[in-house]
Amino acid sequence: MTIFGRVVLGLLGAAIVVWVLDAAVRTFLLPRVASVRLSRAVAGTVRRLFSAIASEGRPYLQRDRRLALYPPVLLLSYQASWLSLSFLAFGLLFFAAGAPSIAHGFELSGSSLFTLGTTPASGPGEMALSYLEAAIGLTLLALLIAFIPTLYAAFQRRELSVTRLSVRAGVPATPWGILEIAHSVDDYGRLDELWREWESWFIELRETHTTLTILNFYRTPIPGQTWVGSATAVLDAAALYNAAVDLPPSASAGLCIRSGWLALRGLADYFRVDYPHDPDGTEQITIGRDEFELALAHLERSGLPLIADHEQAWLDFVGWRVNYDAIIEALHELTSSPRHDWHTAGTQPLFAPSNRRGTHDKTRAHPAS
Repeated sequence: MTIFGRVVLGLLGAAIVVWVLDAAVRTFLLPRVASVRLSRAVAGTVRRLFSAIASEGRPYLQRDRRLALYPPVLLLSYQASWLSLSFLAFGLLFFAAGAPSIAHGFELSGSSLFTLGTTPASGPGEMALSYLEAAIGLTLLALLIAFIPTLYAAFQRRELSVTRLSVRAGVPATPWGILEIAHSVDDYGRLDELWREWESWFIELRETHTTLTILNFYRTPIPGQTWVGSATAVLDAAALYNAAVDLPPSASAGLCIRSGWLALRGLADYFRVDYPHDPDGTEQITIGRDEFELALAHLERSGLPLIADHEQAWLDFVGWRVNYDAIIEALHELTSSPRHDWHTAGTQPLFAPSNRRGTHDKTRAHPAS
């Protein structure tokens, strides 16, 4: 090949090296939202593969087990794609630096990238490229190793609140379950603690799930519970409380909803989800009026005090829900999370009172120690 051809291939190889390093740094190290085309392309390819093996027609628990493998496989796919592109790039660079053939250039690239030393470099140019490629290969490996503890620490913090919510809302969490259990223990004050806890949860979610975007696809270990579903339950419970419960509206509930929709908008911007930026309350939501009435009927059966004007309660609920409705629906689709079926509120059994004397079966003896 002519010298001009070797130079062109060398420039192409150098561009690929820069492309790989840019993707690795912005995906694993940059502490801010970054749209990386290479990472998106890899994620999209792996996502299509998992969509095929965990199709909608399969039982949810089976799909959930298979989709749980998506994030770790994606991490390994990032590493495999970066190493493969580095191998290609340095093969071209070795050939541009004087290797007798492209095949020999790739031999030198593989030997250097994996620090095998099976094909020794000759001359200062090849030696410099060999050391540089070995350093890049080790750096890419170190980035993945260093990234995993940070990723799993954020995952555990997220899941701690999701797991705690199962105590206060059942599994899967429902918005009426949150309010009903608070009523069953005669402690509405605990709800303000819940709203404040999830206000902080949403603030951290906005930070971690836009900078470590792969976290969005890590699934909750509890079967039937998802972080998207839990977030929806908390937001809807806060909206239900302020809209329909005949008690003074909670400022903490309102701040929780605001924190939630701001966090969800950050995710929507990254995943390019369309949503109303300045809703005026006239937009449609995915929950129907009949479903809303079923939830109110369930809460009324549980003894929760509700306002008499259900029409005004519905309008107030829509005014809260419209801020996050479109984003929540898109996240359910993106993460393959089951949606809340508000129709089940009409048939779901009531939680038994758990903090009142005389409500337990006195004929049943305590278990022997």
